[in-house]
Amino acid sequence: MAAGKSAVGRALARDLFWRFLDMDREIARRAGRSIQAIFRDDGEDAFREMESRIGDELLARDGVVVASGGGWPCRPGRLDRVPPGTLSIWLQVRVEVIVERAMRRKGARPLLDVPDPEARVRELLAEREPWYEKADWTVSGDHGSPAQVARRIGARLRESYTRG
Repeated sequence: MAAGKSAVGRALARDLFWRFLDMDREIARRAGRSIQAIFRDDGEDAFREMESRIGDELLARDGVVVASGGGWPCRPGRLDRVPPGTLSIWLQVRVEVIVERAMRRKGARPLLDVPDPEARVRELLAEREPWYEKADWTVSGDHGSPAQVARRIGARLRESYTRG
């Protein structure tokens, strides 16, 4: 959450000449309402079901960079359904950075609409890190612009490709 997945993903897709897909944006588009409205009106379980179905569809496409929501990989079986040859990256960011970024738009993060957002981020990370650690790569998103982070990922991709 607020790690910069969309901004970095968009920059990486541009660098790779691929298409960028934002899972949350696609869910909101298909539902015809915001993620906040889905959480409020239908609850988190309904959102997670849509996220699972749409995520499977987006990940089945070729030549795309997909930015998932922060909770997407944290359900049993989801990472197992990622197609072979698909690279997963955990964009790791410090709690303080997440809170600062997430609080820029009040009310935009339903899971942080609590009295102590920093404590909630720490709680969510404690729950989610075992899932995130299953990613193929971990990349720091703390330092540099999204374009700089994307260039680091792209360089690592090219290096892996030339070695492998």
